[in-house]
Amino acid sequence: MTIKILGSGCPNCQTLENNAKKAVEELGLKDVQVEHVYDIGEITEYGVMSTPGIVIDEQVKASGRIPEPEEIKEWLNG
Repeated sequence: MTIKILGSGCPNCQTLENNAKKAVEELGLKDVQVEHVYDIGEITEYGVMSTPGIVIDEQVKASGRIPEPEEIKEWLNG
């Protein structure tokens, strides 16, 4: 499983990345990669116009907001 955080690296993007890592850790998931995508061209390929964004296995789950770890865990269990 791959989680991609889309954004420039701003504080909101960093918070989302930390929330995603926390969700993975709390669920005890192995073989999950958390990547940060900084390239604006790649971000727009996902149709995300407002960052931060989160993509799980190539599916955009949220953009323009910071989902809490609990919400991310629901998606990971999905």
